[in-house]
Amino acid sequence: MSSQFAGSCLCGSVRYTIEGSFDRFYLCHCSRCRKDTGSANAANLFSANAKLTWLSGQDRVATYKLADTRHARSFCATCGSALPCSSPDLLVVPAGSLDTGDVKAPDGNIFMASRAPWDQDLGAAPSYADFPAATSGLPEVSPKGLKQEPG
Repeated sequence: MSSQFAGSCLCGSVRYTIEGSFDRFYLCHCSRCRKDTGSANAANLFSANAKLTWLSGQDRVATYKLADTRHARSFCATCGSALPCSSPDLLVVPAGSLDTGDVKAPDGNIFMASRAPWDQDLGAAPSYADFPAATSGLPEVSPKGLKQEPG
């Protein structure tokens, strides 16, 4: 099944489309992906055949390649948002950079053996619709200047 997807960076400088389908969707917990994202995992879509077209801001796309590995990361030089990274045989698309397109659920978690020690049972952590209010005598943390995401 072929589809079209659109994506962008946080500041809007870089916009792209992808024509084609994704072969796999993995949540990667390796130490390199954790460093790239500053999070528990990277959520990446993989395709051997999809076509990436930069609509704007291609000159703002920077790529970091870790020496002596296949690990690479593309990002917006203005805002730092993760962006698609391509090689001759593979397109890797950060799922969070997509603005449109119906993407299936992840195929699985990979490199679980190297996940962070605090990433053992994240599903058990409380969930909140937005930024949580103060609890248990802790001071309220309010990210001043941050816009609330529309519900």
